[in-house]
Amino acid sequence: MGIVSVCFCSSCAAAGSGAVIKRVRQLIRRHAFVATAREVSCSGMSYRTPLVTVTDKSGRTFHYGGVKEDQLFGILSRHFGHATAGGSLRTAWRRVTGGIYGQGGGTADSAEVRDFEARQVRLASEGSGESRPLDIAQYRERGGFQALEKARAMAPEAVIAEIAASGLRGRGGGGFPTGKKWSLCAEECLRRKSHDTDKNVCATLICNADEGDPGAFMDRMLIESFPLRLIEGMLIAAHAIGAERGIVYIRTEYARAVEVLTQALALCREEGMLSTDIEVFTGAGAFVCGEETALLASLEGKRGVPRARPPYPVEQGLWGRPTVINNVETLCLVPWIMRHSAAAFAAIGYGKSRGTKTFALAGKIRRSGLIEVPMGMTLREVLEDIGGGAEEGHTLKAVQIGGPSGGCLPAERFGLAIDYDELAASGAIMGSGGLVALDERDCMVDIARYFMAFTVEESCGKCVFCRLGARAMLGILERLCHGKGKAGDIELLETLGAMIKDGSRCALGKTAPNPALTAIRYFRDEFEAHLHGHCPAGRCPALTRLAIGEKCTGCTVCSQNCPAHAIAFTPYERHAIDPSLCVRCGACRDLCPAHAVLGTVPTASRRDASCNGG
Repeated sequence: MGIVSVCFCSSCAAAGSGAVIKRVRQLIRRHAFVATAREVSCSGMSYRTPLVTVTDKSGRTFHYGGVKEDQLFGILSRHFGHATAGGSLRTAWRRVTGGIYGQGGGTADSAEVRDFEARQVRLASEGSGESRPLDIAQYRERGGFQALEKARAMAPEAVIAEIAASGLRGRGGGGFPTGKKWSLCAEECLRRKSHDTDKNVCATLICNADEGDPGAFMDRMLIESFPLRLIEGMLIAAHAIGAERGIVYIRTEYARAVEVLTQALALCREEGMLSTDIEVFTGAGAFVCGEETALLASLEGKRGVPRARPPYPVEQGLWGRPTVINNVETLCLVPWIMRHSAAAFAAIGYGKSRGTKTFALAGKIRRSGLIEVPMGMTLREVLEDIGGGAEEGHTLKAVQIGGPSGGCLPAERFGLAIDYDELAASGAIMGSGGLVALDERDCMVDIARYFMAFTVEESCGKCVFCRLGARAMLGILERLCHGKGKAGDIELLETLGAMIKDGSRCALGKTAPNPALTAIRYFRDEFEAHLHGHCPAGRCPALTRLAIGEKCTGCTVCSQNCPAHAIAFTPYERHAIDPSLCVRCGACRDLCPAHAVLGTVPTASRRDASCNGG
């Protein structure tokens, strides 16, 4: 019997995979195809969703990307026979009468799939595109819970030593050694017991799934695709630190992830797997609650505001108890380490960064999605070998790594290795794993403005430097984007950024200036151009006048999609934009297949250096 596999994670469901798998099941029943439909973990190939993977009875695999419902009959009849003669007759009749059910779509190029997967190393996302998220039997068949059994047969300190030897560092952004964090927590519990302060003290384990970075979706997809792996990792960690309670702190917007994880926990309870009880706690979705102490405050029913450290959570965490907080990816890597050995994990990586890292690859790139690569791979290898490079007709000029806490790195720095220390030295950070590709159509001043606006919105407001300094930086960036910049604005941004980094209490404030500071560091010419009334990328409406160049083929795509009707419908002729009607939304530029729409300097906005600052 053949298998038809479709992912039903949030990303794939948004692209229509739910309707696709429902239709597949209908067709299998109606036409008696010798096949079964399965919901599987995400392959990570977000750019091809809905992705249908067909495995025929001989074991050969075929991938169909961007599938429409009316193409499914053609796909199924191409690969599968029928259990009944009636089914065969019905299928033959459909083919003869014109293929009412569609022609089957195109097979995803095997080289494309191979290129996307070839450089990846799947550890946290092992079984991508194949495993069934809520099938415990299959999880066991593939080695699931072997690591837990091995850990439970070991002394807790031996488990901690194994994780420490692996070189695993926290994947939530800080990169703190995981084994060290576990060891500090265990030592605090032992210290309290030995000093009679609390003979019955037990640690608490928290999984931080409050993923709030714009463009990041690693934790969500790991939970939706591999909930049993996360649970196994938490149970191993709980055994190592002596935790009697586990909590998954997850934002309420992740409805599908909450549903899948809740079902997975119920299955584990039925089988008696949960020696440590694990509960799911949904937060309100505040970005600042991704910070450890703000998360703890939220769990305790208080406002999610960071507090000064020390004491650290491993000393005084939830309700004053020693608490370990690890993110989703960190805990998903633990079972692999325990099953394969610390040495095997440490053999992968670069410098002090061992193992693999997942990234949400997005932006102006051919192949976007969830990827997992070995530490030490360069940004260029990720963007070109896995991501396929820039979209047709365009050129990558930068990458934003680390989300609002990260930085913008130019194309000339794409040779940097994915390594905590190298990225930090360049002004960026690893972050939780957001990786957004930018091309010549993106304005770096506007990018800095976008992330600063996000930070201002999400700041808890406790620190003066973050509350007022970030808002002041945002005001300057908005002035620049509107052509109202003043002499000294760039230097003032740098000064404010340094003050905010030094004076803020938590990581949100300390890293908030990073996107702006790195943009200035590597793209200062764009900031200076904005001071002179010009946006080189043609992205800032106040500083841009759109015009159609000689490459125009007269295809009318721009005219048909202009919301302001500023482009006359003149087929096969070079089009023109009426500046009195144009609202500078950029739709024509983004949709033009010939890339003929250009951004020019508005005459009214031209200013020379002598009048800059007026």
